Amino acid sequence: MYSLGINAAYHDTSACLVHDGRVIAAAEDERFTRIKHGKRPVPFSAWELPYHAIDYCLAEAGIELADVDHVAYAYDPYLLLETRGATITLPLEPSAGARPGLAPWEPLFLAYLVNAERQLVDGVPHRLRARFLGAKTRRRWRWHFVEHHLCHEASAFLASPFDECAVLTLDGRGERASTSYGHYANDDYRRLGQVTLPHSLGLLYEDVTEYLGFLRSSDEYKVMALASFGRPRYADEFRQIVQAGPEGTYRIERPRLEERFGPARKPGASLDAKHFDIARSLQHVLEETVLELAAWLADETRAPSLCMAGGVALNCVLNGKLRDAGIFRDVWVQPAAGDAGTALGAALWIDWQHRARRVYRMDHVFLGPAFSDAEIEAFLGRGKLRARRVEDVADETARLLADDKIVGWFQGRMEFGPRALGARSILASPIRPEMQQRLNDIKDREDFRPVAPAVIEERAAEWFVGGRRSPFMLFVFDVAADKADRIPAVRHVDGTARVQTVNRAQHPLYYDLLCAFERRTGVPVLVNTSFNTRGEPIVCTPRDAVECFFTSPLDALVIGPFVLEKEAR
Repeated sequence: MYSLGINAAYHDTSACLVHDGRVIAAAEDERFTRIKHGKRPVPFSAWELPYHAIDYCLAEAGIELADVDHVAYAYDPYLLLETRGATITLPLEPSAGARPGLAPWEPLFLAYLVNAERQLVDGVPHRLRARFLGAKTRRRWRWHFVEHHLCHEASAFLASPFDECAVLTLDGRGERASTSYGHYANDDYRRLGQVTLPHSLGLLYEDVTEYLGFLRSSDEYKVMALASFGRPRYADEFRQIVQAGPEGTYRIERPRLEERFGPARKPGASLDAKHFDIARSLQHVLEETVLELAAWLADETRAPSLCMAGGVALNCVLNGKLRDAGIFRDVWVQPAAGDAGTALGAALWIDWQHRARRVYRMDHVFLGPAFSDAEIEAFLGRGKLRARRVEDVADETARLLADDKIVGWFQGRMEFGPRALGARSILASPIRPEMQQRLNDIKDREDFRPVAPAVIEERAAEWFVGGRRSPFMLFVFDVAADKADRIPAVRHVDGTARVQTVNRAQHPLYYDLLCAFERRTGVPVLVNTSFNTRGEPIVCTPRDAVECFFTSPLDALVIGPFVLEKEAR
């Protein structure tokens, strides 16, 4: 049985294909269209389906759309239709501080969603029609609208390593909810409650992101990074905005950020201590609130473990606080926790409903396209590019990195989700402190942005306090005091690092590279950041990788077994 999950209502449009309980392929549409986040989350864009990601998933399975048994759309417009006439938050891109109300765009948005099944075949781009056209005459699938937050929940507990877990999902908005709680045990799921709009920790974080001059629904991770430079001197102001209630509830008062803190920062303007402190205060109150919600959920479920999804679950500083609080024995975050992951959740949920048993555990995210050595060689040949083929890719790359070269690394299947985890990465040595600035210059990023370390899994505890398995780069750890001077490039201003642990089973070549670098330098750690530049999605194809390499100051590109280097000037 094939189940196709689709996320398209808001942003990070994506597709996922599940076959008999196992994930065959999953990808964000942005990697194919080269449009960051696929599209902006506005009503006018709701008709845009992730055709390129769907086409890739079908190709990976060797099937056509007509062969799919179930199509699960990760949003249920009928939940909004049921609330017509009530006060609801609509899928607009509101200005800072804006809050719910009926909008003139609601009928347009709903019309696009209700008619998504018709659009799936009729709207496909001409060059992708081959795998879609048969569905016009051989359509056999059952179409399902699946609630947005249920998709987040399913993406967490159906992909987690746990047989029993509490489930917490936090994001900006779904149809009506912003937060959901549940309990998974004995192959059964019970939802315990929701926080409904307009009350949303995710929307509050978006409001502050926009107030600080960044792009909402996109740059929230920058606010998290900025928070490390500030003090929580406005925490009481945010406690007035965020008011916790009983049994996992909370209320969000209208932020009125300009009334509280003065004029908003204009994009590109300089940042000062006040901006740092606002970011830190927001982060502090977010952590306080979520820890309180998690404590209630632990008491309610008595579950030993917690799994999470939703955009707020990508906040790795918050995740680290949850882990260290000891409320749960284990905390697991679904690595494509944002809206892209709802395609995964939709497909897994529908499969689970029809199969009544779970067979999948998400132990890696390498679910995107791969390119054979022959395909890479043919592309390099067509481009008349000078490349040398090497026998020992790991050792040769380690030599370049030990010489302080910054390397584009393109190997195997592309990652699903926002983190580059060793398939489409930019790699560098962590040994010199100036490497962080060099990488930010290459990627045209803000100076305050940290870069993250990848470490051999069995060595993590030696280099990071409490270091443990963390393959998806979703938790921060303190850098060990006796190692801080050896890896200064990955140590953030607060002494932490967002760690990725690497073991041989997940990515053998990436693991061998870390081992080869350790043999040369004595350091089992590399800087790992995403293979892209500012405003661009992570690279997907050899063409993307070569274009990024030649339009940025990267020193070398290691693509499959081939190495390209730029001549020193």
